[in-house]
Formats: sequence, C-alpha cells, structure tokens
Amino acid sequence: MVLELLQNLSEMQIVGDLTVLTLLIGGIIMAGGVIIAKIAKLLFHKYYAPSLPKDTAQNISKLIYFGILIISFLGFTSSQGIDLSGIMVAGGIFAVVIGFATQSVVSNLISGLFLIVEKPAKHGDTIELPDMGISGTLLDIGTFSSKVRRFDGTVTRIPNEKFFTSNIRSLTISTVRRADATVGISYESDIDHAILVIKNEILQTMPFVLQIPEPEFRIEELGDSSVNIHVFVWHPRDDWSQAQPILLTTIKRALDKSGIDIPFPQRVIWTGKD
Repeated sequence: MVLELLQNLSEMQIVGDLTVLTLLIGGIIMAGGVIIAKIAKLLFHKYYAPSLPKDTAQNISKLIYFGILIISFLGFTSSQGIDLSGIMVAGGIFAVVIGFATQSVVSNLISGLFLIVEKPAKHGDTIELPDMGISGTLLDIGTFSSKVRRFDGTVTRIPNEKFFTSNIRSLTISTVRRADATVGISYESDIDHAILVIKNEILQTMPFVLQIPEPEFRIEELGDSSVNIHVFVWHPRDDWSQAQPILLTTIKRALDKSGIDIPFPQRVIWTGKD
C-alpha cells in the first residue's frame, strides 16, 4: 500500500517534471535541516558557548545554524532536479574575489577559532607577547581580534592572526615565578661572604621568597671594576609585581650592613709630559 501511494505521488505532476513526491522529499530534507540546525545550535550553547566570549559564541552559533541550512537547501534543490551549475560557477568566481578582498578578515576569524580550541591563555590571564613587546592581562579573545590591558592601563587590540602566530607566554599557568637581579662587588671583597650575607638577608626579610628551591647565585662576569653576581629567587606567582624591586632593595641593604662596596666604573687617564 505504501509503495502504491508513493507510485501515485510520483505520477502526480505539478509543473514540468516536478511531482508531488519530489516536492515532499524536498520538504522533508528542508524540515530535517531546520531541526538538525536547531539541535546543533542548542547543543553548542549548552556545552561550548559558556566557555567562550559572548560575541564569539554568538557568531559561531550563527555559522553552525546557517551552514546547516545552506547544506539542506542544496540538498533540496538537488532533489527537485534544479540545475545550479551556472549559479555555482558565478558564486565560485564571486567567492574568489571576495576571498582576496577579505583575506585578512578570514585569517583572523580562523585564527580566533584555533585560539578558542587550543586555549594558550584564557580571560584574566597575565601574558607576555615578546614578539610584539606587549604584556598585560588578557581581556578577551574575540571573533577577529583579542584585547590585552597593559600594565599602564591602556587596552591594545591585536588581530587574531598575529596573536595566534606570536610567542605567547602565560604568566598565570605556573604557580611560581622567578625574579633575578645582578649586583657588582669590588675585587677586594670576599665573594663567598658577599653571597652569604645577601642570602641571609633575603631569607630573613623577604618572607614570600621560597626556600625550596633556595636562592641561587652565579658569578656572571669579571667586569672592568667589579665582580658581577647574578641573584635568582623563586616566589609565588601573585607576588611577581613586587618581587623585583624588593629584591634589589634587599641586596643593597645586605651589602651596606656588611660594609661591602658596590663599585662604580672608574677610569684612570694618564697624561704625558711635553
């Protein structure tokens, strides 16, 4: 009975070769496409959108929804025997022209999607971009660009393509960070004694400095007028902004207490007599 009904529907012509059956199949394809598009949109908003910036989530949601509808429409036209080859060729040429004109826009869009998937940093992270000389707090990874609030309070907009291809250093992922400073002592001073007094002063007056790993000291250079010592300390991530200036102050205080001079460059000029 079903086969007979389908046979009858296929013989009922509406216009030209268009029959009731082909129109029914096309309607089912379009209706199925709309349902699938809505389900995909709902699933995206439930499982993925909450972890994305609002505007980015909305744009991706529209891309998914209308992408499925376009595929459904192409399936509908194919089921009706509609020849779209001419339109497709014209559309292809138009797409190539638009592609060249919007190359950077598309590149930024794709890079934004890669950033969202890979997640090298997230909203609120403190980051450094050494290639661009930018450091600060990541505010947003948008559809086409990202925003970073620098430490001076200004906000910098970075195209996603440059952001994705740059060297991104996250200062938030690790729970500890390292601060370092270099100090010079005179050649007459005892190196081991200088290191000991600096280390004791650091551990006694800088409570946020970690004892494991303990402060590290390296003889960096035998300079023109001083022996240069490089000092490294590890500290919790949240104290990074104050660690460097406090470390310098602590080193200077330790050397002053012990009477160890920090020499300044000196030059002896010999003058000949006529």
